[in-house]
Amino acid sequence: MEIRAYQENDEISWVRCRVLSFLDTAYFDNVLKEKEKYNNPAIELVAIEDEQMVGLLDVEYELEERTVCSGGEGLGGMIWHIAVHPDYRRRGIAGQLLYEAEKIAKEKSLNRLEAWTRDDNWVNQWYQKNGFQNVESYLHVYLEGRDEMKDVLKSEIPGLYPVHAFAHYVGEEKDTIRKRFKRVHECICYEKKLE
Repeated sequence: MEIRAYQENDEISWVRCRVLSFLDTAYFDNVLKEKEKYNNPAIELVAIEDEQMVGLLDVEYELEERTVCSGGEGLGGMIWHIAVHPDYRRRGIAGQLLYEAEKIAKEKSLNRLEAWTRDDNWVNQWYQKNGFQNVESYLHVYLEGRDEMKDVLKSEIPGLYPVHAFAHYVGEEKDTIRKRFKRVHECICYEKKLE
């Protein structure tokens, strides 16, 4: 397996790898049609095996404190995308991508990495196993259909009825929100200090 920098002609393979990797996760419907571009510098790595992309990792990093990451002190990098093709999981590919990204991050004088993920146990266990600490969380809430929208969202345009919405819940009544709506995910922030 080869780990190398992302190249522009990798975009279609990158999108396909990410889509397939996310299908069996809580982010199953977070589909991108093109690779994200960043406002700040980024570490963009891909893993290639059998002449196909089998993993990817994107870290946008700060040149000025708190311009990319949400917390911490010093310069950090945000892991926006990390994914391994489902047919190539459990081979250490994500760990190898992370190792390479950490080496580059240290060369760029970053002192930490931050990542946000949802409540898939296996994903959270991977972050914890790789030295990340849970630092905060809030809820991702999907509202679907008139029953869930009732008394929550209303349109001021006659004849226009919201039928689907996505919201962040940062309040204290998480159990109430989980009981009221069918699809609710804990969104967890992890941080890893780089030494």
